[in-house]
Amino acid sequence: MVSTSEPVGIAGAAVTDVAHYAIALGDDALIASQRLTEWITLAPQLEEDVALGNIALDLLGQARLLFQYAGSLLDPPVGEDDLAYFRDERAFRNVSLVERPNGDFAVTMARLLVFSAYQLELYSRLVQSTDSTLAAIAAKAVKEVAYHRDHARQWVLRLGDGTAESHARMQTALDAEWPWTAELFEAGWLAPELVAGGLAVDPAALAQPALAWVRAVVAEATLAEPEVRPAVSFGRVGRHTEEMGRLLAELQHLARSHPGATW
Repeated sequence: MVSTSEPVGIAGAAVTDVAHYAIALGDDALIASQRLTEWITLAPQLEEDVALGNIALDLLGQARLLFQYAGSLLDPPVGEDDLAYFRDERAFRNVSLVERPNGDFAVTMARLLVFSAYQLELYSRLVQSTDSTLAAIAAKAVKEVAYHRDHARQWVLRLGDGTAESHARMQTALDAEWPWTAELFEAGWLAPELVAGGLAVDPAALAQPALAWVRAVVAEATLAEPEVRPAVSFGRVGRHTEEMGRLLAELQHLARSHPGATW
């Protein structure tokens, strides 16, 4: 079945619903990885430079596997580099949360806390996918995101239940990122046949367990759950924040400046 949504492939390639799903998950991982790499040499500790670099590499690896699979399903097939470097902004299907600017270190930890909680619930279920390739990708990813989630938790606890200054910054960060979490659990972009057939996971089913875990961490960190309205975000259908263009300019510059180059 070919999706009737705006194409997310390359040069008009036909996009199946399975490819659409894999691309969206890959876009989440790729853009989240790109944001985390911006902390390298800037993190508050040398050890944290290494930790965030490793988390970014995990996410990049997830994106590569998902893009390789999605690219093989497109007609004509395309490579992972085509999907990462040669799509324009409107063709990306990541949630807006992962493209938001880093700002304070606490912002990155607040974002990672929610995003990794979502990913862990997602991949824990996707290992049962009727699509053997997606199940295999999920089996590898679930081990990685469990570490990501724990890493974010440790920092949120440390900052939230630390000094008055760190507590205030962590609360401000949480307040800023919380409105953007709702899009993680929206299901309107996903072909219902994929969920019914056991291939994909219904994002709406992930909200309760993921957010319950996040809320427990927030309470343990002596922080308050933000009382804010969800942000209006349409990343899943290719409508992004103004930050996305700048992020892609950095991400894609080298490949677009030297197309076809190899190491």
